[in-house]
Amino acid sequence: MNRIISSVLFCLAGASLAAQSLNVVKTDNLTQLNRKEIKLPEIEGYELLKGDFHIHTIFSDGDVWPTVRVHEAYYEGLDAIAITDHIERQPSKQFVGGDQNSAYKIALPEAERLNILLVKAGEITREMPPGHLNALFLDDVTKLEQKSYMKAIEEANKQGGFVIWNHPGWRAQQPDTCKWMDVHEEIYNNGWLHAIEVFNWDEYYPVAFDWCKERQLAFVGNSDIHMVASHRFDYNKYHRPMTLIFAKECSLSGLKEAMFDKQTVAWFANRLAGPEDLLRKLFEAALEVKKPFRITEEIAAFELVNHTDLMIHLKNTKPAAGAPKEVKVMPGSSVIMKCELLNGKAVLPYEVANFYTGTQSVLKVEINVIQ
Repeated sequence: MNRIISSVLFCLAGASLAAQSLNVVKTDNLTQLNRKEIKLPEIEGYELLKGDFHIHTIFSDGDVWPTVRVHEAYYEGLDAIAITDHIERQPSKQFVGGDQNSAYKIALPEAERLNILLVKAGEITREMPPGHLNALFLDDVTKLEQKSYMKAIEEANKQGGFVIWNHPGWRAQQPDTCKWMDVHEEIYNNGWLHAIEVFNWDEYYPVAFDWCKERQLAFVGNSDIHMVASHRFDYNKYHRPMTLIFAKECSLSGLKEAMFDKQTVAWFANRLAGPEDLLRKLFEAALEVKKPFRITEEIAAFELVNHTDLMIHLKNTKPAAGAPKEVKVMPGSSVIMKCELLNGKAVLPYEVANFYTGTQSVLKVEINVIQ
């Protein structure tokens, strides 16, 4: 009987193999990639867009073809990118040819296919001062090829460009300090500077937080990626550095309007830096305070729930109502806290230690616990 069963199974297996090609057999889902959906708070009246506005391709000193940058952005959950190849530094030009608009033209069809907002842009690359500046939302990048850096910056503004001072503390150009120079003051006074890159690659510049705050400039965080993105960043620990944009709609015009309105927050390595009102919106929409679920005569227990991919680090050296001094609510998680209730409620003041509003200031909040 066992021999009969074995023979039947062998015949069925043989029939199955005969039914498929023995020359080419496709495996299931080996090459399928899924876009990572970044969980951010829903804030009424805004589309919260994720952008990286400082990336390079083989059309300057990057390692990859322009479409690769689009693919990386899509799979990493971004909504917008700007390819910012150097105007003055193009070591691969003899091999790839083209001009300053070529990377954008090559990448655009793929960006449209994947619903990625692609900003036409370039990087003005000079010695310090003024250093490196990205110009976004351009019509013709080639016109930034000017002998004078002031003429290049002026041309970017004539085209309606959004100008970012990149990596102001980059030690290759400012080895001793992160300094706002007279040239930057002149560019700013001309109305030609709109943002500062407060985070670049793997470093941030706390002094620049106050520059943005005092001069009403947009906070921007970018990757400045040259190699393949997955070869540079440890995605098991952090996401790619990026800028969060509070836009009225998900479109190039909505993106541009929001950036000129300084509706941006830099997000990097579980830290955020930006205007206080925007950080407060993020905090209040990200964190849910549950009603106390266990109450004794003296102590109430309640839950904080983080529905987003933002990390929230609460600190208070002198906490109220017996609450803990320090709490970290990790992305997509919850923690149980205890405190004393007075007349069925408690107000717990905290600082959000990883939400920077200035060089030496962070967001101050209150956790309202109600029975």
